[in-house]
Amino acid sequence: MIDFVKDVRLWFAPQRLRAEGETPDYRFSLANERTFLAWIRTALALVGGGFAVDQFLPDLRWGVRVGMALALLAVGAACALRAVHHWVRCERAMRRGEDLPLSPFPVLLSLGVGLVAVAMMVVVLLGWTSRP
Repeated sequence: MIDFVKDVRLWFAPQRLRAEGETPDYRFSLANERTFLAWIRTALALVGGGFAVDQFLPDLRWGVRVGMALALLAVGAACALRAVHHWVRCERAMRRGEDLPLSPFPVLLSLGVGLVAVAMMVVVLLGWTSRP
């Protein structure tokens, strides 16, 4: 828990990372940043998908539409938060000469997106609309 609090502080003051270990080869830091940006793009796509489900599928039953939209929005928010947290952890590990941190998040993200996709397929197949 203490490490997590330290990591969150680094989200807002990344210059503090310079006090940790040695400066890694800049190519590794830039690769870490590109990975961060890829996670942010994924988060934005999920958030956009959540809004799209809510705004452009008005004929779906309210509970189904809102459930799928909230699931996508929640996964998008988690992805954005995970992006910065993982960036800090990787940058710190590179500076300390440690192994890069492993995370179960990619599996959880895949499961979340997969569940929403299956729910959407069921909706498409069964045609759950609010109209009689």
